[in-house]
Amino acid sequence: MSLTDVDWSLIPAPSDDGGADHLEGKELPDVRLPGTHGKSVNLGAQRGLTVIYIYPMTGRPDQDLPEDWDDIPGARGCTPQSCAFRDHFKELRGYGVDNLFGVSTQATDYQQEAAERLHLPFPLLSDKDGALRAALDLPRMEVAGQTLLKRLTMIVRDGKIAHVFYPVFPPDQDADNVIGWLTANA
Repeated sequence: MSLTDVDWSLIPAPSDDGGADHLEGKELPDVRLPGTHGKSVNLGAQRGLTVIYIYPMTGRPDQDLPEDWDDIPGARGCTPQSCAFRDHFKELRGYGVDNLFGVSTQATDYQQEAAERLHLPFPLLSDKDGALRAALDLPRMEVAGQTLLKRLTMIVRDGKIAHVFYPVFPPDQDADNVIGWLTANA
């Protein structure tokens, strides 16, 4: 199974369960998350324009995804989402994005494999301990005994959440949606 070539018409779309309705207008908390670039990032201290995309988990070519992964609405597509942000990274910078982060509950060493394999020019951050999840009451799902974050994307200006995309589907269009919003709200 390819991690990047997905027929989205065969994947169930997630519905808006209201799990992110409370986020717009909130300040990002002073939460430090370890990153694949070897540093920890205090999300609440970021200034300028920041894009944070949150995803359930990246797959690895050498490991099977959880059973029935493709049947869980909103689960599939973490690798295509990350690749889309990678492919639009320079364009996002041109729209004034100062910081771009991907966040999941996976450990940093697991994320490191994806960051290197996908040649990501931005860090992935680990919320393995659930600090960001708890501080923002992020929507989540339980899969194979793991608590995973549901896919959403936040556009943040000087530490305040200006816009939230939720649910995000199809995930490979997330970067395009962010660019569209940035263009309309320049």
